[in-house]
Amino acid sequence: MTSSFSNLSLAEPLARAVAEMGYETMTPIQEQAIPVVLAGQDVMGAAQTGTGKTAAFSLPLLQRMLKHENSSTSPARHPVRALVLLPTRELADQVAQQVKLYAKHTNLRSAVVFGGIDMKPQTLELKKGVEVLVATPGRLLDHIEAKNAVLNQVEYVVLDEADRMLDIGFLPDLQRILSFLPKQRTTLLFSATFSPEIKRLAGSYLQNPVTIEVARPNETASTVEQHFYSVSDDDKRRALKQILRQRGIKQAFVFVNSKLGCARLARSLEREGLNTTALHGDKSQDERLKALAAFKAGEVDLLVATDVAARGLDIKDVPAVFNFDIPFNAEDYVHRIGRTGRAGASGLAVSFASGGNDVRLVADIEKLIKKKIELEPVEFDEDRPRGRINDGRRHWRDEGEAGDARDVLDTLERPRERTDARPLRGSGRPHRAPSAPRDPFFEQPYETPEREAAPAWEAAAKTTPSRGISSNIKSKRKVPALFKTAAQPN
Repeated sequence: MTSSFSNLSLAEPLARAVAEMGYETMTPIQEQAIPVVLAGQDVMGAAQTGTGKTAAFSLPLLQRMLKHENSSTSPARHPVRALVLLPTRELADQVAQQVKLYAKHTNLRSAVVFGGIDMKPQTLELKKGVEVLVATPGRLLDHIEAKNAVLNQVEYVVLDEADRMLDIGFLPDLQRILSFLPKQRTTLLFSATFSPEIKRLAGSYLQNPVTIEVARPNETASTVEQHFYSVSDDDKRRALKQILRQRGIKQAFVFVNSKLGCARLARSLEREGLNTTALHGDKSQDERLKALAAFKAGEVDLLVATDVAARGLDIKDVPAVFNFDIPFNAEDYVHRIGRTGRAGASGLAVSFASGGNDVRLVADIEKLIKKKIELEPVEFDEDRPRGRINDGRRHWRDEGEAGDARDVLDTLERPRERTDARPLRGSGRPHRAPSAPRDPFFEQPYETPEREAAPAWEAAAKTTPSRGISSNIKSKRKVPALFKTAAQPN
């Protein structure tokens, strides 16, 4: 087998697109999968994240579909012939962009459909006809039910990140979608792990697949430096800032387990002067795409995210990943730290563990990756020496430039304290507004009175003598009137 794209027998339009994208040497998964897919065989592939799986299935599929290429404007001449299913919207959008780049010199059309946005633009694009459809399962079923997508001429199916689709409960949707497809087709399944569920799925829908494993399943990249620190929940933010400062890290992923925790941590870090954005499932799709675009463009330093960003996202040159929370699923650890150290580059993965439950989760990770994990203590800078802080504009500067390091960090750690925007002249220190004097009355403990006095209006009623009424007859109890009614005229 050849390891160079220039020696691969791709059609001229595809070869030109590959050359323009700067591809020269194939990765192991590409070197093994492309010839098999070109031969029309089913594939069950496992590879570390960031190894070029998208090109491994896209290029040979486009090559085989060139026989259907035509310049007709009729939608009937452009039926869906290749279907690519992915678990998350961000990953679907990323794969669709790559497919468009590979096919830009051909007449093959491609489209992407995913939830969180209006269906109408997607419907208009599908009605024009597309050969390659990239989709998430839920939104694709919506289009199938609306008769916007007809899949009776599909020749190739790709199940990418199949383990993640099963984890988030897409198996019934996958089974429904696959029931709409022709029996005679080529099916490609790519997964980072080969769990028993994945093997059962492959046994049901793949025909004599060629198994391709370019690395041991669940193995982490050797280029990623991994550290596990024992730190309390209250000290995690402090530890995160200290490691960022000590290592001089300019960009990083910060993973948490919950959407609420993600939003809170992002707001907290933003208040402390770190250029941060959040990415989680409760954000609108437009907000999620904008957050990713800003992080890719280098406009954001820290991307605080849930596991929605843990799979397949290809963002180059991210130097570090922080597991602010240890993932509940050990396999998610492999995917999270795969966001750094991509394509042979070096990376740093830092995980914070606190409490007995985290120790158990760390033991699960240790068992999965088959590496001994030592929990390291965090030695905080007690005397707060001069370090480096982020000024909110992606520029890291010495704390001494803004005055005494103790005052700067003290200000960051108390974001709720009201400060004046103007510093004291010549000092560089923020001027704090004087606090209001305390009222000693509100500091006294509450004491109940010994005897509750009757209301004044009721006491006055008792003192009024009753006229012509026997002492044995009790008068009606008086109640206060809310409104005074005017005397009615005779």
